[in-house]
This record gives sequence, C-alpha cells and structure tokens, in this order.
Amino acid sequence: MTEQGYLIFSLNNSLYCLETNCVEEIFFLPELTSIPEAPRELVGVLNLRGEILPVIDLNLRLGYGSPDYQLTDSIIVIRWQKSRVGIIVNEVQEVRTISSEEITTQLSYGQEVGEGSSNSGFERHKFVAGIAKSGEDLLIPVDPEHLLGYVEKPELNLTEDPEEGEEEIQNNHHGNEELLAQKRGFCLNASPEERAIFRQRAESLRKTSATEDLTGFKPIAVVVLNNEFFAIDLNLVREFADIKKVTPIPCCPPHIIGNMNLRGEILTLIDIRGLLNLSLDGMANGSKAIVVQVEDIMAGIIGEKVFDVMFINPEEITSVPTAVHSLNDEYVVGTAPYQDKMMSILDINKVLLAGGLIVDQTV
Repeated sequence: MTEQGYLIFSLNNSLYCLETNCVEEIFFLPELTSIPEAPRELVGVLNLRGEILPVIDLNLRLGYGSPDYQLTDSIIVIRWQKSRVGIIVNEVQEVRTISSEEITTQLSYGQEVGEGSSNSGFERHKFVAGIAKSGEDLLIPVDPEHLLGYVEKPELNLTEDPEEGEEEIQNNHHGNEELLAQKRGFCLNASPEERAIFRQRAESLRKTSATEDLTGFKPIAVVVLNNEFFAIDLNLVREFADIKKVTPIPCCPPHIIGNMNLRGEILTLIDIRGLLNLSLDGMANGSKAIVVQVEDIMAGIIGEKVFDVMFINPEEITSVPTAVHSLNDEYVVGTAPYQDKMMSILDINKVLLAGGLIVDQTV
C-alpha cells in the first residue's frame, strides 16, 4: 500500500483531486486571451511571468455546460515532466493523504463489453483516473499525464516570445465568429468592476517575479460587506466556502446565523456587520463563508463576495481617519487604497476573541 498527497478542489458541485507533486502553483482566475482554432475547452492562454500558459476549462472538457466565471474561481498550474498547463476550478480546498487502496480504477455495472472496449469507464475519459474514497467524500482523481498530453496535441503555433505570441493571438480573432463569441463571453456576466479585477490579475501575473520584491508584504483577501471593501489577513483564512443547508441555532443572538456541515466539521456562520456598525439588511444571493481560524476558534464570516487575493505593502496602510465614523474603528487596524476606493483592514483576532461574537455557553 502506498500513500500520496492529493490537492482537493471542487468543480461543478463535485470533488476532484490532483497529486500534489504535479501542482506548481495556484492563483485566482485572471483574464485570458483566447486562441483561434483551438479546441473549445482550451479556453485561452496567460502570460505567466514571461511564459505562455495554456488554460483548460475542465467543465467543458468533461461535458458540463459553459460556466459563468467568478472572481472566486482559481487556476491550478500543473507541471508534468517538461510541460505544464493551467486548469480552471471553482474552489481549492485542502491537501489530503490518500492510499492506493482507497482508489478504484475499475467499475463494472453488468454491461456486456464489446470487442476492443474495456470494463473501465475511465479508459474513455482520459482525464479521469478513477474514484477515491476519503472519509465521507468521494473524490475524482485527475490524470496529469493525459491532461498534459492532450494540451500538446493541438498545434497552437505560438511564438517563443510571449508578447509577440499574445499579439499574434489577438490579431487572428477576426477569422472565426464562434471563437470571437467565446472570447467576448469570458466575462459576459461580470460587472465592469469585476472585469477590471480580472485584467488587473492578468497584468500582475505577467510581471517578471525578479522585478517584484514582496519581502514584508502581507497576503490579504479582499471581501465585500454592504458594498464596502474589507481586507482579511490571508494567514487566518482556511478557505472560502459556498453557504449550503444552514441549520439555525435556537436562543442565539442574531449575529449567529447558524451551523453548516463543512466536510464533516460543524462550522458556525457569523454576521460581523453589526459589530462594524453596518446595516443588517439581507445578504445578497451567492454570499460566501470566509472560513477563518484564530487559536482554537474556527468560524465562517459571511461576505457578499470574495473579490481578490493579493499582497499589500504595509506602507500603504494608514490609520482610520478621525472623520470616518461609519465603522466601529475598534475592529479596524487601518485603511488602504484598492482600485479607486478605500478598503478597511479588519483585525480578525479582535473580532473573534474580543467581539463577543462567539457563544461560550451551552444553549
């Protein structure tokens, strides 16, 4: 029996996994440049610090419908031997150790097998390597070797110079109406503000890492509460989760929304807007739970959107202006510019430990 680490991610309400030794890096979805005459699932390329990275949408490759891309979608960069590709996923979750005995590669359902075929349903789906059982979850392992082999088959005719390659790609758009529609549809339902974030991410990833010194910079998640931007220390964030099947807790204060089952763990959802002197009007549809952990306390902070993950220069953080009284400054450590607005930097430690949000009594 052998054990291997796997990166777990969600896609179209299912859980998939990849061997960690082939995962190079992970980042939030940026704007992509489409490729004329490429397969539909090869949705575009990205200039990743001077190298062209082809990007596959597994939703399309596995036969699901064309998705509406969200700011919370991510790209996992996979490297296998000398090749690499990016795959778009909905949410990256965690790393788990899975033994070979927990992975099934043969499924038989009593159907007669014709000549030249196989009992294994996975033989026809080159990306899928089987089914894995991990705790209470069923995971679908993705085969990186077939994934990279598939990307190398199309003759993309990309130049070695990334900037010239991008220019050539863009100049060829006029020759194919269907691909033009596909290109226009990348951010079709996104607001102008969201499209600007996609472009900003692409520009940030294009920059050569050698020119950026991130020493001392702080990783943050930018979230939205009541249409205002807030920053949360990313070191305290375990993951971003969809809110599903919330069970109300009797006799709790109104900021305790309820409990949710997060892969076998009971996660208490809290609304921190009252603590910040924000209106407690209903949350927008599609709100996310920002799962944070401080010491031994884990909670899900409800936010309208997770806009971005980025590094911030501490020198850009200023104290809260005395003229600003709309927020409870006790739980804000400062403000910083974000696009053409200002965002408030939350003190999550104080929010959870001193904000009186956690119920410490038996109900």
